[in-house]
Amino acid sequence: MKRYIRDMPFAGHLLAYCLSEAAGKASRLLVVIVVARCLEAEAIGIAAAAFAAADILKSLTENGVGQRIIRAKEADLAATCITAHRIFWVWCLGLFGLQMLGGVLVWMLSGNALMFTLIAVLAAEYLFMPAGLVQAALAMRAGKLKQTAAIAGGQVVFANVMTALLVLVMPGPLALVLPRLMSAPVWLLAMRRLQPWARMPGVTPAPLRPFLRYGGTVLGVELVKAMGPQADKLVIGGLMGVEALGYYFLAFNAGLGLANSLSQAFATAFFPHLCSAEDRSGALRKAVGLSLGVIAPLVILQSLAAPSYVPILFGADWAELADIVATLCLAAVPGVIWSAAAQWLRAHDAAERELVVTAALTLALIGSAILLAPYGLGAVALGYLVVTAVIQVGAALPVLTPAFVPLLRKAS
Repeated sequence: MKRYIRDMPFAGHLLAYCLSEAAGKASRLLVVIVVARCLEAEAIGIAAAAFAAADILKSLTENGVGQRIIRAKEADLAATCITAHRIFWVWCLGLFGLQMLGGVLVWMLSGNALMFTLIAVLAAEYLFMPAGLVQAALAMRAGKLKQTAAIAGGQVVFANVMTALLVLVMPGPLALVLPRLMSAPVWLLAMRRLQPWARMPGVTPAPLRPFLRYGGTVLGVELVKAMGPQADKLVIGGLMGVEALGYYFLAFNAGLGLANSLSQAFATAFFPHLCSAEDRSGALRKAVGLSLGVIAPLVILQSLAAPSYVPILFGADWAELADIVATLCLAAVPGVIWSAAAQWLRAHDAAERELVVTAALTLALIGSAILLAPYGLGAVALGYLVVTAVIQVGAALPVLTPAFVPLLRKAS
């Protein structure tokens, strides 16, 4: 199985995930166009607040359990999957209950029944996830990254198309939230069909301690990572109002959404490739060079083109977002550089270093948003770009440099 993964070129895996993200972003662009022309900024801001709170909690699903399956030795795989399956169910049901409780508290404190409805709809997604997460990790372990990319992309496209249709039929915040739940069964059925799995009789579950030791750090990383851009939105909503949040939400999806999706595509394709590589330093050098050679020009081109396409696609009323979109999308470049370093750390059981950097980045982004909010959304966006570039590149260099030393010596 490991030999099969090695034989699959990383370029193909990365291309598959980038195409998946491109399809998702293309359909997301359709959503943004429809939303910008059909909904008021205040309605968008209400949905954005629900998304922000839910996405922070959803980051807890990235608990390192799937990566334990990918990294497991062949002899331990069956036992690892059994324990992972149990953890997935307990964890997702717990998150469902926690989010519902949070929704009830929001309703009681604010009297806003609509916000509770939005939070509850988003919570229901957890009921579909645990039945397909083991299959997803096994598919990635088996080198089926092109197929998993297609499934993920298909889910996103389905959700985005449904969002655009619902906004046209029933304009309002619920139309932005409901499609995420509607797309969950699509992902589940496709993943179970791609990689069937059932518990092998007579196999003793793997010990829980290794999952807790590794997963605890990864969980902290993902939670803090999610809090950065999501807390950023909550700060804007609290200091500048839901209308400003609505504007920022659209700019975020059109600009920073690209940065996050490209770095996530790189991380998803790179981790299995790195774990199976015989020469990890060589794999790291090639992957970073290939990714930056492909992603950086695309991001720069999008940034330069933003003043032209934003008014055309979203309408003249949203033309002021062009500069914000142009600024935010540039964050993709440092994001990919740090993503390479972070996956290297995870593959070498050093995720605690990633946690420290991610926590520092999150605190810096929140502080930047608070300080720059009085100066407008453009200043907030510029602060986001500067903070991410300085911290992510600065933290990645000590991790990546040893792998590039042979090339530096050869060049000198």
